[in-house]
Amino acid sequence: MDAFFASVEQHDRPELKGKPVVVGGSGERGVIAAASYEARKFGIRSAMSSKVAKRKCQDLIFVKPRFDRYKEISEQIRSVFYEYADLVEPLSLDEAYLDVTYAKKGLPSATLIAKAIKKQIFEETGLTASAGVSYNKFLAKVASDVNKPNGIFVVKPDEAQAFIDQMEVRKFFGIGKVTAAKLNKIGVWFGRDLRQIDRLELTRMFGKAGNYYYEICRGEDNRAVEPSRERKSVGAEDTFLHDIYREEELESELMKIAAKVWERALKDQVKAKTLTLKFKYADFEQHTRSKTLEPWFDSEIRFLEESKKLLKAEGGFAKGIRLLGLTLSNFLHEEPARQAVQLLIEF
Repeated sequence: MDAFFASVEQHDRPELKGKPVVVGGSGERGVIAAASYEARKFGIRSAMSSKVAKRKCQDLIFVKPRFDRYKEISEQIRSVFYEYADLVEPLSLDEAYLDVTYAKKGLPSATLIAKAIKKQIFEETGLTASAGVSYNKFLAKVASDVNKPNGIFVVKPDEAQAFIDQMEVRKFFGIGKVTAAKLNKIGVWFGRDLRQIDRLELTRMFGKAGNYYYEICRGEDNRAVEPSRERKSVGAEDTFLHDIYREEELESELMKIAAKVWERALKDQVKAKTLTLKFKYADFEQHTRSKTLEPWFDSEIRFLEESKKLLKAEGGFAKGIRLLGLTLSNFLHEEPARQAVQLLIEF
């Protein structure tokens, strides 16, 4: 979807159309969750601090997020996807992979299917979407960003290598800012540059991810579209209005966050073995601490106790804390009970 949260707000409030709109808090510690294309012209992007965004555009309009509404629209859009394909892998509320090898409506090409889906989404929601069409997930994902907003871009098999070669590595899906900067330092700016590094060297530099980089710069990605994406963690975090120095105040805030996490874990019926505390100092330096229990965190009391212990283990917060977060992960997957079977031995 195109600037999904912001587009929903502009659709629901016509007076916002054509104006620089961002979804997020406008306070000193606010963060932008989504920016309309009018706001993006000023260099405003999601995850940017509201303070910086205001400096870039004095006429910026802040709208509080309405996640229930975004989820409602997302479910409406997803129902459209299932009219055209059974293999749908959601990435987020506003994005998904579709495997249309066996299309349900008999359209003869993936490009025609993408056009039909875009048209139906607009007719049913009034929102625009962009699509990337190709023979694997990596190429479809990066292609979806080429002609935004409201566009389609197709990468055919015989065009893939030329498309990848001229693409900047910072635009590769799976290569973040830190990795891109590391690659730039050694003279790797485009896909054609990345292709000059052998697999062994890439794995030495980036571990397992090096294998992925070696393959995608050659147009290889054999990952299947997985209809059910298994949840790997549940968590919550909070950025404070002012930096917190006192341990008692930090503990109080941590307990509020812990209550949210435990509620989500109960709702999702997960049994987690690993608890991770994340904290960010006033100067944005970030740290994490983890604790793993056997067999799992089986009670809220134990969960709260271990959360406090992780916080106390830091031994003081002289620089002040601006963010705290807790995550439960490493889920326990119980095997179904098996019946004993009598083995037959032939003589």
